[in-house]
Formats: sequence, C-alpha cells, structure tokens
Amino acid sequence: MIYCGNGVFFRVKNGHCAPRFVSFCSMYGDVLLYPVDDSGLAVRGEFVSGGARGAPCVSRGGRGRPKSASSRTTGRDGGRGVGWCRVRIALVILHADPKRGGAERYTVDLASALRGRGHSVSLVATSFAERHADDLLLEVGRGTRVGKYTHFLNQLDSTLDEGRGFDIVHAMLPVRRCDVYHPHAGIAAEAVERGHLKHDGTVAQIAARVGNRMNLRRQKFAAVERALLEGNGPPIVLCLSEYVKKEVTAHYPLPADRLATLFNAVDLKKFDPDARPEARDEVRRRLGIADDDVMALMIAQDFARKGLAVAIEAVAKCADSRLKLVVVGRDDPSAYQRQAEAAGISKQVIFAGPTDDPYSFYRAADFFVLPTRHDPCSLVVLEALAMGLPVISTRFNGACEIMESGKHGFVLENPTDSDALAAAMKSLTGAKPRSEMGRACRELRNRLSYDFHVDQLLKIYGTTASPA
Repeated sequence: MIYCGNGVFFRVKNGHCAPRFVSFCSMYGDVLLYPVDDSGLAVRGEFVSGGARGAPCVSRGGRGRPKSASSRTTGRDGGRGVGWCRVRIALVILHADPKRGGAERYTVDLASALRGRGHSVSLVATSFAERHADDLLLEVGRGTRVGKYTHFLNQLDSTLDEGRGFDIVHAMLPVRRCDVYHPHAGIAAEAVERGHLKHDGTVAQIAARVGNRMNLRRQKFAAVERALLEGNGPPIVLCLSEYVKKEVTAHYPLPADRLATLFNAVDLKKFDPDARPEARDEVRRRLGIADDDVMALMIAQDFARKGLAVAIEAVAKCADSRLKLVVVGRDDPSAYQRQAEAAGISKQVIFAGPTDDPYSFYRAADFFVLPTRHDPCSLVVLEALAMGLPVISTRFNGACEIMESGKHGFVLENPTDSDALAAAMKSLTGAKPRSEMGRACRELRNRLSYDFHVDQLLKIYGTTASPA
C-alpha cells in the first residue's frame, strides 16, 4: 500500500505512485482512482481490502484549503490505512433542527447516516435540536436578519480557517466557500428573479416581486451565491432534481463536472409502513376520522406555496363527505379555516398543527396531496411514497421525477387547477386504485434508501478532488 497524497491510500499495480490523478469512489470499494503519470499514462489504483464502502479522502476543505494528516486516518479496517478512507465532513446549515423543515431534517439524518459509515461529521449551525460531540455551534449574532447572516458567514470562515482538517465542506445554503453547495429550497438567484411567479394572481405576484426587491436578506443570499459560483474554482452544485438543475444552468454557466443530481433520501427503517400499524387507528381516532372515511394528508410549512387553498377548493368540488383533508404544519391556518367554512366543508378540513411524528400521520392516511407551485424535491412526497401512499403533486415538484403519473399517483400540469386536483382525489377515494398504486409506491423504496443515497453522495464527494 502506498500513500499517494491528497489524503488517499491506495496500491498501484505497477508499484508507482503518480503525481496527478482523477479520483472516483466505487460503491463496492474495489477501484478507487486512476492516477495519471507525467506522460499522461493512466495507472490503475485500487483498494486492497475491498467490500467497504467509502470515498477517497479529498483535501480541498472548502475550495482548496490544505488538510492536516489527522484527516487521513482510516475507519472500518481498524485504522490500518487499507481498503477504506475516513472522510472528515462539515455539514453547514443555519439550524440543525428537524422541526424547522425538510432541509433541516435531511441534514440531521445525513449526519447520522455518514457517521454510521464511520466518517467524521460535524454539523455546523447556530442551533441544534440535539447536539453531537463533534458539532460546532456558531453564534447567532445581533441586529437585522442580514446582519445575523453576515455574522454567520464570518464565523464560518473563521471556523474553516482554524485548520480543523475538514476534507469536505458541504453547505445547504449560500456561503463564501465550500466543496459542495446543496440548495434545498432552490437557488437564491431564481428566488430573487422569478420567485414572485410562484404566487397565484397578478396582485400577489406584483406584491411578491416588490417584496423580493426589498428583502435584503434574500438579496444577500443571492449575492453570496453568485460570488461562490462565478468565482474561481466553484464548488459542485448538488441539485435535488433535474428541475433544480435547469434552474441552476439558467443562471450560472457551470461546466458539467460542477453539477450533480441527487434525490433526497428516506430513512426506510423510520418510514416502514409495517412498523407501527397501531398508529393508523390512534391518529384517526384522535382526529375523529371514521374507518370508512378517506383521509388525504398534506404536510407543509408554507401553506400558500404548497397549494393548500387549491386543495380545499378541490375537496369542496369532490362533494364526498367521506373525504377528509388533514393538514400538518406550523403555518397560520386561520385564512384557510375561513375558506373551508365558506365552502361548507369545515368538518372535512382538519388542521393538526406541527408534529414530531410524521410517521403516524402517513400511517393514518390513504393518500398524500401537495399541489405545490414550487418544490425542488419535496422530502414529504418521497416519505409518503416510501410509506406506500399514492401521491398527488405537480410537475413543479422535483420529487415527482421518480413517479409515473397514473401508477404512483398523479402529477398535475397546473398547480392552480382545482378541477384536475378534484378529479385525482375522486380517483383515490376508491379502495382498489389506492391499493394498486400503494403497491407500486412501495416498489420505489430501494431507490429512495439512505444506503443508495449515501453511496452516490460519497462518489460525488470523490469528484471534488481536483487533479494537481
């Protein structure tokens, strides 16, 4: 075995270590990289104790920062430096609290999954629901939202400058330097330029456009993002879907090797439809939903963008008293309660508030509905599919790229078309189509697994290593 620099241990078949190489991570741990000697001849390098999944220990540490030797230790093989390389990863997010939304839940779950593979992971955030020993707490700062964000960026830069030896800096929001930029809500430039189009109606769009221009924090996000992606040595932009990738390329002319697409993952053990069958009756009894009622579920934090008004309108058009729409989320429901009352369906629209236990609601539901105007890749849709729930959503949701409309639910063309949504809901009030679609949804589980997701992510981490 030879240490070949850049944090990678490998054996070269002809006994030579080349000064330049192109690396990648094999899912099976058999081939790690192809080094290239000065003549341009490729020399094959490989793991010597195959079978352990991992990524090469790249050493950019946030756009080229050199790493310490401590980051080159190995993990599963007992630290002998063969077969697998331990990667030191910083996952950067403002709040590491799963209650705040899908991006936060994803980041916390990802940290756990990577640690389970033996990698060293530090969540870097201003708040934590539960803090691990390796996590780094940054001060919130005082003043305006822009001031707090700027303070966060300054603290992050200082943390990276301290020489903590991170091999990968993986940021979920715009920062000044990172190896992987993973914009869960879509890119900031798109939000500033076209975010108003996600609202319904001319007046609402005009108001949103003015609001975007006056939203200094959003403008700051976009400015930091542009400096990050248009500067020298941009990070890999990790797109949640092809839908997001199109948005990225519309704003930034990045080369193909700086773009990667990776769907969100679902914890299949946590979201196992057979794990807690009693949860169905418990939730339905608590909410007053009868056994022969059909429960449509929406989980959302932004009721307007996710299309709750259209969903309520569709429930009214279905004219089926068995159909109950259960809405889970922290947003203010008052306007939507008034809408349901005006439509005469107040008893059919149930606001359950926020929850720490989405599983129970998925288990209680018969299908999931999210007529969103914009979603890079809705995690709740993927969780619903993994739970065997047919889904009704829209083509403006990247998560629907894994679905086949008519097989796993319905993908609507127009998020404001309440007639189309009502027709889809009516289709799913029948037990037979729900059962058939539910079986098809369960067949997607392997493609949504965290193991598959982490395998692909580690490959992407490997591509952040630039040839010398």
